[in-house]
Amino acid sequence: MDLYGALADPVRRQIVELLARGPLKAGQVAAAFSHISRPAVSRHLRLLRDAGLVEAELAGRERIYRMETAALSEIEGWILRLRSWDRHLDALETEVHRARRERERRVDHEGMDATSAPTSEEQSA
Repeated sequence: MDLYGALADPVRRQIVELLARGPLKAGQVAAAFSHISRPAVSRHLRLLRDAGLVEAELAGRERIYRMETAALSEIEGWILRLRSWDRHLDALETEVHRARRERERRVDHEGMDATSAPTSEEQSA
């Protein structure tokens, strides 16, 4: 499962948030989810580990999980690219508004010239 697929599930996002606070034993992670079975939490942890979001260390008979912050750099890069596009779109919107204002001024100016210029009947009189 890829990084984004792993984070698509709300339970897995909650697990990542828990581990962002510090390392936890698998049992401690499972205890935070009373509505989910321990095997289900273990599957979520495995998927997060496979996606590179968490790492597990064996300490005796227990696994200690910690968040792998390096995996977040991919997400951060993606978000920065999106924000870059947002800035480009903001600049485009500004340019569209500027061009529209100039066009409206030109139309207003041309309209005023046409009404202030003498008509052909006024010129012949």
